[in-house]
Amino acid sequence: MKSLALLVGLLILVLGLVGAVRPGVLVTIGQRSVTPAGLYVVAALRVIIGLVLFGASSASRMPRTFRVVGIVVFVAGLTTPFLGVERARAIMNWMLAPGLVVMRLWALLAVAIGSFIIYAVVSTGVRMRTAR
Repeated sequence: MKSLALLVGLLILVLGLVGAVRPGVLVTIGQRSVTPAGLYVVAALRVIIGLVLFGASSASRMPRTFRVVGIVVFVAGLTTPFLGVERARAIMNWMLAPGLVVMRLWALLAVAIGSFIIYAVVSTGVRMRTAR
């Protein structure tokens, strides 16, 4: 499960980097996912990511944080289909309204989240020695 969490972190990091450099790519992905079928795909991805984070929590540096984030993402996945296409479009338009600078800030938040996940699951057994 730890390797799946690492993969999730890498994917979020890469999406964030793409969004920071080319925000139009993320806008296109978002617009194509705001369909009835797209919402189910997004919901399934959120449920899977939530389960992966929850499952990897015991092997991470921050097990409580991973459990909470995993549960929040899982619940978000379960509620996504009930959001509806029109409300999802309204949320997306609200996020895009301020312009590309804010879109890049959202992307940098994704970079931070992906980096956090990677940090939390990579080699928890390595300890630094302290001088005596």
